[in-house]
Amino acid sequence: MGQTKSENLILVTRDPMGIAYVTINRPKSLNSLTRSMMADMAQGFKSLDKDESVLVIILSGSGRAFCSGVDLTSAEDVFKGDVKDVETDTVAQMERCRKPIIGAISGFAVTAGFEIALACDVLVAAKGAKFIDTHARFGIFPSWGLSQKLSRIIGPNRAREVSMAATPITAEQGERWGLVNHVVEEGELLKKARAIAEAMIKNNQDLVLRYKAVINDGLKLDLGHALALEKERAHDYYNGMTKEQFKKMQEFIAARSSKKPSSKL
Repeated sequence: MGQTKSENLILVTRDPMGIAYVTINRPKSLNSLTRSMMADMAQGFKSLDKDESVLVIILSGSGRAFCSGVDLTSAEDVFKGDVKDVETDTVAQMERCRKPIIGAISGFAVTAGFEIALACDVLVAAKGAKFIDTHARFGIFPSWGLSQKLSRIIGPNRAREVSMAATPITAEQGERWGLVNHVVEEGELLKKARAIAEAMIKNNQDLVLRYKAVINDGLKLDLGHALALEKERAHDYYNGMTKEQFKKMQEFIAARSSKKPSSKL
């Protein structure tokens, strides 16, 4: 990432296991986003996507909030800039990222912060966390996907109330509605996110990347076309496999099936 004055506001670290951590680090302002922070975050995800040592990404915020949205003291600079510039678009780069992104949500995910959470592939939330859409309250038009993604996840009627009445979604409601995968104690948030990341790392990494892509690409289509997409990519995948790869697959399955099944469920 470039040497900019906001670089320390978006922290990117990597561990030896292949997990990268992106942390929004402006806690005194509840992690509100400036234009330069958005650009740094976009470039952070772009670089992690290219880094072959990175297998899974965990996104979180420092302090009392995940992200309280755009810093409205610089609103005109943010909203009237080149909003179509993909290189500096945080959500566009998250959506382009091939690696799984796990969002660890504590405190508040508000408006743009909510949209960043929706760009994650899996969400873990701490008890007491809230997702709030204040676009309508402040006269801001959504441009990072909230108006389209939320209704597809929790249903249009719920989404209308959340967005048009600025009604918060608690972590627990989010879990019931399919927005949040897990709700945990605050102190367990990153531990749970890491556990999910580690489970993903144990699997075939080529398939993990392909699975993320086919799920996310299929969500943009109607079911018929999505099923055709899956079939097409499956054929491409198997046609690209060598006899040696098929042999290894068969040996792996045989070794697994020969083990005694566990008595534990």
